[in-house]
Amino acid sequence: MKLIAILRGVTPDQVLPVAQVLIDAGIRTLEVPLNSPEPLESIRRLCERYAGTALIGAGTVLSVEQVQAVAQAGASLVLSPNMNPAVVARTRALGMVSIPGVATPTEAFAALDAGASALKLFPADVLGVASLKAWRSVMAPEVRFYAVGGIDANNAAAFLQAGAAGVGVGSSLYRPGLTVVEIQRRAEILFRTIGV
Repeated sequence: MKLIAILRGVTPDQVLPVAQVLIDAGIRTLEVPLNSPEPLESIRRLCERYAGTALIGAGTVLSVEQVQAVAQAGASLVLSPNMNPAVVARTRALGMVSIPGVATPTEAFAALDAGASALKLFPADVLGVASLKAWRSVMAPEVRFYAVGGIDANNAAAFLQAGAAGVGVGSSLYRPGLTVVEIQRRAEILFRTIGV
């Protein structure tokens, strides 16, 4: 999970061709945000096609009810922009990976207390590399951070060097309207930048 592809805005008819080009490029973690068109159908199709090949998850998960729906669609990863202890607890109770969004050390420690699998530094481009370095100095070494929000080929490596376990990349990798050729080119640039 060094690179999470965030497929915001993807539709069910687009999701498999987009996913295939990303998987062919070496990306093994795909997230469909729940504010995309028919996200649960996209997640279901991804899980049916790529079970055992890629880790499929949902993003922008805000409620326990959404966690339940995502689990029923087959996802095994839940990401949120915020830290809701009930969402974390339900995600973990269903055996899924929980990565809530945190913007302060207080939220980060509360997320870990709630059972979070890892932490989503969000929005990473606003919080910056300096925040991650400071947090790393007070967090246990095994705590995994994922930098998400404004991540691209220009800053991804800096977050990884500062101690992030991975990065979530959205519009700089995928956005509706891009051709699969362009998506592949962007994925290749990212991989070269972060040294995967």
